[in-house]
Amino acid sequence: MNFKLPVLLLLFVSTFAAAQQSISVKGSAPFPATQEYTFICEKYAYTGQVNIQIAKTDKGGVLKITVATANDKARIAGGLYVDLANADVIACTDKNVKESTDGKTTSYYYFTPAEWLKLKKNDIYAVRFIIAGGPTTFGNQTGYFTAYNKMNYFSTAFDKSKKTFDTAKEISVL
Repeated sequence: MNFKLPVLLLLFVSTFAAAQQSISVKGSAPFPATQEYTFICEKYAYTGQVNIQIAKTDKGGVLKITVATANDKARIAGGLYVDLANADVIACTDKNVKESTDGKTTSYYYFTPAEWLKLKKNDIYAVRFIIAGGPTTFGNQTGYFTAYNKMNYFSTAFDKSKKTFDTAKEISVL
């Protein structure tokens, strides 16, 4: 009896740990999604990090990009480019689907079925985007930024572990 309780508890906890992530865009039904990746953006001095999440939709996919901002007027605006590991580039147009809460701004960009197939075969290398803000003197950092698929800022030459996220592997499971 004492042995069954820990095994059942472990089984119960592991069921919730493997729960599927999801994205809901402007009140739509939730789409199955990857984990939220934290990409490194060295030129963005405010945090140096950008959160990226990708979901499968009925017509392809959607990319959710979230950045912490210093003020509520800053937004991710304009087109966005997804650079793949095989040097392919996916250009996403701004459909003006944005949210801003708790000092963070979020934008959604859509993929066609052909672009979704590319994402399933190749890891994301980087995401290029624009932050536009208000005309205040001491406002948010604005401009063109690139967020790289890197897990850490620093590593040593002796560290042989994988330093990037396996985005293609997770996207192909969706």
